Amino acid sequence: MYVIVVYDVDVKRVGKVMKFLRTYLNWIQNSVFEGELTEGQFYKMKNGLSKIIKGKEDSVIIFRMPDDKFVEKTIMGIEKNPTDNLI
Repeated sequence: MYVIVVYDVDVKRVGKVMKFLRTYLNWIQNSVFEGELTEGQFYKMKNGLSKIIKGKEDSVIIFRMPDDKFVEKTIMGIEKNPTDNLI
């Protein structure tokens, strides 16, 4: 499945969330990650995030699609972290 994660967390947890998400997805912009995950990876990522964030202070939005064929991405301006060169 193709996943996009957008987050807005307290500054004390930003680094921890970013480091954690990098183990699963590609960083594409400040507080935004995307990539392909298996069902198992998705649930591990979700559970790991729930242990890092504080539900009453932080916000994490996860968009989930069957695969990237259903996503049309348009980049305006600079691309912060191009992912098309990944092996």
